[in-house]
Amino acid sequence: MEQLLEVNNLVTSFKTAGQKVSAVRGVSFSVNRGETLCIVGESGCGKSITTLSVMGLLPNNGEISEGSVKFNGEELTAKKKEDMRKLRGNEISMIFQEPMTALNPVFTVGYQLMEPLKIHTKLSKAEVKHKAIDLLNKVGIPNPEKRLKQHPHELSGGMRQRVMIAIALACNPSLLIADEPTTALDVTIQAQILDLIDDLKEDLGMGVVMVTHDMGVVAEVADHVMVMYAGHVVETGTVEEIFSNPSHPYTKGLLASVPNVDDANQSLEAIPGSLPNINEEIEGCRFHPRCPFATEKCKQEDPPHFSISSSHQSKCWLQEEEVTKDESYDKALS
Repeated sequence: MEQLLEVNNLVTSFKTAGQKVSAVRGVSFSVNRGETLCIVGESGCGKSITTLSVMGLLPNNGEISEGSVKFNGEELTAKKKEDMRKLRGNEISMIFQEPMTALNPVFTVGYQLMEPLKIHTKLSKAEVKHKAIDLLNKVGIPNPEKRLKQHPHELSGGMRQRVMIAIALACNPSLLIADEPTTALDVTIQAQILDLIDDLKEDLGMGVVMVTHDMGVVAEVADHVMVMYAGHVVETGTVEEIFSNPSHPYTKGLLASVPNVDDANQSLEAIPGSLPNINEEIEGCRFHPRCPFATEKCKQEDPPHFSISSSHQSKCWLQEEEVTKDESYDKALS
């Protein structure tokens, strides 16, 4: 399959209070055309910072200090801001977490939807408007001519999210990044949004990177899953491997905390403790203070990534005796 995005050993750092701290630590992954990668983990694990690094949208005090981000074989970290602006919204688009803050309250829906079309295409004014109406129809918004003239506050949460999707898809991107696209939506609208993204992925042949903390969403839409903890990738695999054979204690904890509507007697298990601060350096495995299986080795040495199968890796010393070290993966991270 055609590889769209390749991220190797990504390290994203922030300058704050006179020191430099890393929020993303050696992250590597790839996305193929027509596939969905879900990035999961608790809030603060580095999921959104990873995607903002790919998009080149880090705040002024943030930078990619190490690593490579390649899109269609082109290195993005070396691109000038002007070149990245030409790429964003055109070849790579992003759906942000909260549409009420991502959409500008001052401008109409039509203005914000037609802007990327005016910037990235050579369509006439009439063609731009026709395309905008067609996009609103495609994302399931009724009476699109009327909606073009309305402001974001005049729309429901579900409609605003659909507008965000329409804006992201305006120029038929090859890669769509969705950061918690169904947060704060009721379950009915959530299902509709996920189905919509999946249908459009099939129609346009896009690659999709979806950030979420909802394992139910992962089970529904993912082809591959990347589990992050405290800036590290701790486990990767196909959605079947992650759900049927979770290998890292953190992944097991995430799955154990998901309620099962078919089991009235289920007791939910919480992961003890909390995430370390971004500037807190922990010797050994960063998860060991919260891990019920931690050994002395876990407290002293940071584990490598072990290969469970060709598509399944786990950064945990528990795998040392069961599988062989994936030398090629760790070479990429070094």
